Amino acid sequence: MESDYDEDRGTWTEEMTRTEDCSGEDNFDNPQEILNECLDKFKTPDYIMEPGIFAQLKRYFQAGGNPEQVIELLSKNYTACAQMANLLAEWLILAGVKVTDVQAMVENNLKDMILKTFDPKKADKIFTEEGETPAWLTEMIQHPTWRSLIYRLAEEYPDCLMLNFTIKLISDAGFQGEITSISTAAQQIEVFSRVLKTAIAGFLQNTEDWQSSIQECAKMVCHGQHTYVYSQVLLQILAQESRGGFMMKRLSQEITKCAQQNHHDVTPITMALNGASSSPGACQALASMLSRNTLNPADISVLFRNYSTAEPPPIELLRNPQFLELLVDALFKPGVKINPEHKSKYIYLLAYAASVCDIPAKKGHSRKLNKDELKTTIQAIEKVHNICNINKGSTELIAELQTLYQSIRFPVVSVGVIRWVECTVTEPSYFKLCTEHCPVHLALLDEVVVCHSLLHPKVLQLLVQLFESKQDELEILVQLEMKKMLIDRMVNLLSRGCVVPVVCYIKQCWQRGDTDVSLIRYFVTEVLEAIAPPYTVEFIHLFLPMVEDEEITGTMRGDSDNDLVSEFIVHCKAHCPTIR
Repeated sequence: MESDYDEDRGTWTEEMTRTEDCSGEDNFDNPQEILNECLDKFKTPDYIMEPGIFAQLKRYFQAGGNPEQVIELLSKNYTACAQMANLLAEWLILAGVKVTDVQAMVENNLKDMILKTFDPKKADKIFTEEGETPAWLTEMIQHPTWRSLIYRLAEEYPDCLMLNFTIKLISDAGFQGEITSISTAAQQIEVFSRVLKTAIAGFLQNTEDWQSSIQECAKMVCHGQHTYVYSQVLLQILAQESRGGFMMKRLSQEITKCAQQNHHDVTPITMALNGASSSPGACQALASMLSRNTLNPADISVLFRNYSTAEPPPIELLRNPQFLELLVDALFKPGVKINPEHKSKYIYLLAYAASVCDIPAKKGHSRKLNKDELKTTIQAIEKVHNICNINKGSTELIAELQTLYQSIRFPVVSVGVIRWVECTVTEPSYFKLCTEHCPVHLALLDEVVVCHSLLHPKVLQLLVQLFESKQDELEILVQLEMKKMLIDRMVNLLSRGCVVPVVCYIKQCWQRGDTDVSLIRYFVTEVLEAIAPPYTVEFIHLFLPMVEDEEITGTMRGDSDNDLVSEFIVHCKAHCPTIR
């Protein structure tokens, strides 16, 4: 710590040189005023430790100050606060406390003091008097402890120039990934751009837990109108790239959804970015429904006429997630009534958005519309809509299984089936009245899982919702059987490629301790029977702790190593170096 003091003393010498020009600006017509000002400063405790001491001494002597007086004041008011802190730290280290612990004590105490006494006006004054970036500030931002302090202060004092400049320095130094405070990043476009870039990169790289990455990114983008418009325009440009553009489009749509959930009306911005200017009629009809979050026959008829012409508006207008969800609810949600005269228009618009390939005109190439799958998609939606619209029991549905299974091959129909199944099986009395081991509605989800891997998260979300739902009207044993049946559906999901999310969820249930251990054991047994090596390191780290737990698999192990549990453990320890 003595070396730190010597370094600081060297820094003061440099500052004295730098402040020579500034000290020459004093008005020596009134030297007594300068003397009084300097003496007031010299009377403050430990002023001799202040970085500006040399500049003040020079002013004092140039104004004719008495050396004896200044020596007396500085020595009399020297309390050696910093040196005492250093001495106590040395004693603690000699007493056996770890150096890192002592350093953390000193830093945390200093942080608390700064947070209590920080004055943004004084900080700005010191900053402007320097005339350039202070050396101590450049060194300070290299340490995580002080960067975290800057973030907290910047959040509390967003108008402080010194803090805003320091945030930019931190971003320039490559630490933009740490700037999690949106209000801090949004103050400067350069800083926000870097933080946004880091968030987008995180979304692209985090393929397993992409939902949380989207939420983090959306929270930042939706901070204010300026951040939202800037980010969406940027994402719109990136979405036009042939490589990875569809991922940027998805991110943009998820951010729009987040903004709507936070009760922001971003419809005009969405319309403008999706080519509204070229089709004012269609845009007005769509914007009207999106703003109200409700479909109406008049606007649907306007859209139908526009998209039935030889030169329809851009398909991007229709491919608005909010609008598509409204259409899916209208056609597949039980109990929703549509005017029979307009039903075909609803079906046409949903099928058009899902199946038509619209390639915009480019240099030397005219616009291309591929409607080859439109007719068959319309027919599939219509057939399943007619089944879903009538409240049929499980026995009646068996007669429609062939039609349902054939139509589920169409992704848009599968989305509608999931919505229909969700509304049906979440009825409070559904499982009470159900007599089959596996209800037909949930068996349909198995087929959706087989046909469409992109819908796995939606199916898992519904299965989790059912698994955690309260079924107090059922007997305990019946509840356990129902949950085993849901675990069977999850294992089917796992076998079709949705491995990490399913295992993560069951592991969370086990760690929380709110799930009967027999259900965890059932899941482990089913998975062990379904899997075979090789296994990824991630899967082993997730699944092995449950397999090794004596309470879960103790009764499943035999005297030899020929049982599934022992074979899995032996294989993992032999092929995964981190487990040995």
